[in-house]
Amino acid sequence: MTVPGAVLAIDHGTRRTGFALADALRITSEPLTTFHGEGDGDELLDFIDDLLADRQVSVIVVGQPLNMDGTAGPRAKNVAEFCERLCARFPGPELALVDERLSTKEAESRLVEAGHTGQDRKDRRDSWSAMVLLEDWLQTQ
Repeated sequence: MTVPGAVLAIDHGTRRTGFALADALRITSEPLTTFHGEGDGDELLDFIDDLLADRQVSVIVVGQPLNMDGTAGPRAKNVAEFCERLCARFPGPELALVDERLSTKEAESRLVEAGHTGQDRKDRRDSWSAMVLLEDWLQTQ
């Protein structure tokens, strides 16, 4: 069972990493922001440090890249290494992995439905994907 508190979701990528946040009561979730840069550098961890600074986050949810048959996808090793660095840097919050299959497609569908187009939709895609991951995780709790 997880400790009460806000939940930060991360859709980790090699060039962009999306973030979403659920409130401490875990009733609402929202896309938060997107980090533009290398997904394996210290800059990303510094960015996460800034996100955690003023929030009472008790769980960090990270999307796990799986193939459609459920096996580990080609990016699984990168995400596992990222999670190791994340846990070493931020030992307080619990880490949870969630299947990220089709999360980007779901995010795209929601963005289109909300009327976002072109560059605006591209700019929001990763944070909305993180929100989909977060909602999937919240439904299992």
